Amino acid sequence: MSMYLSALGLNCALGHDKASVARGLFAGDCSGMQPLTDWIPEQSVLCGQVQVALPELDTHLQVHATRNNQLLMAAALQVIETIEAVVERYGCQRVAVIIGTSTSGIHEAGLHIATRLQNNNVFPKTYNYHQQALADPAIFLSRWLNLTGPSYSISTACTSGARALLSAQRMLQAGLCDAVLCGGVDSLCRLTLNGFNSLEALSAELCNPFSAKRQGINIGEGAALFVMTREVLSASDKTPVLAGVGASSDAYHISAPQPEGLGASQAMQMALDNAQLPASAINYINLHGTATQHNDAMESQAVYRLFTDRVPCSSTKPMTGHTLGAAGALEAAFCWLSLHPAYNPQAQLPAHIWDGCVDETLAPIQLCDRQQTLPITAPRWLMSNSFAFGGNNTSLILGEAAC
Repeated sequence: MSMYLSALGLNCALGHDKASVARGLFAGDCSGMQPLTDWIPEQSVLCGQVQVALPELDTHLQVHATRNNQLLMAAALQVIETIEAVVERYGCQRVAVIIGTSTSGIHEAGLHIATRLQNNNVFPKTYNYHQQALADPAIFLSRWLNLTGPSYSISTACTSGARALLSAQRMLQAGLCDAVLCGGVDSLCRLTLNGFNSLEALSAELCNPFSAKRQGINIGEGAALFVMTREVLSASDKTPVLAGVGASSDAYHISAPQPEGLGASQAMQMALDNAQLPASAINYINLHGTATQHNDAMESQAVYRLFTDRVPCSSTKPMTGHTLGAAGALEAAFCWLSLHPAYNPQAQLPAHIWDGCVDETLAPIQLCDRQQTLPITAPRWLMSNSFAFGGNNTSLILGEAAC
């Protein structure tokens, strides 16, 4: 059963709203990836950082005062009219909140702990444990918007945002609510940057997915928030739908993916089955595409196993960095923008940004060039893949409401 993605708010290194993100996405704009200092000792690191000023939280919400929640609030403000409409239509107790994150306010907590160590073991007055709790983004959003429906966060590393959409679909199908605010958010964080650096997974240059010269990931930040409903909110609305979801857990290794991508293939097939679509129906795949040796090797095998080289694919991470817990929702948002005629009138596909140096050891999937477009006629179906530590795999399929 398809669910309507009735509204979208987002921000990332590409831009601060749908229009600016869409312009950058279809232009292949990597200018938001900038070197940052003082995040990793004695090292500059290329990151995708949101550059615009973010909204300030009201006084009664200061226990939730983190950059993570500011990013989420900025995305929510873009769809506030739709949120108010579903609350009026269904009641605040029938609107749920499901948010994926992997950092929450851990960055701020680290700063507070450093201050505590310098201040006779006393935390500063601005510290509150809520700020570092992984559940906090959902708690904050519900409290700020006065929503009393089911509310929780998901933290499954790099699939968190995608899992939030999957869970929202299931909650609506079960009749537990009538609308869900769902998506993902992660802010830049010293813990994650230094952690990936210790794994020798960071690239000193712009990430180069599926290239023979790929060196690893860049990290980014951002938020994407959808309003998902069972029914279309306006008869004239051509909003995209979430048509299929699939998830698997191969539990191969805590950080390395299953080498042949068996769990990844399973998640994609489950999404196809859920959408009642054959593999031949898919017009584009947004790849997880981290530009690490192991991820790109297994993902190319997994995609080729189901689609051969027929489907145009790209990784958008050179334009945003890997936004971790937000990535699955943010890249689903890129599919949403790709399907929406107001933001993609030329029906462009997001190009695959890389150096063109083919890795002959990888399965030969079709990587998009800048001239590729979606088919002119509907139905059009786009897939977005997210793969995480611990063998946690999620695949989403978006389509057009008119389908």
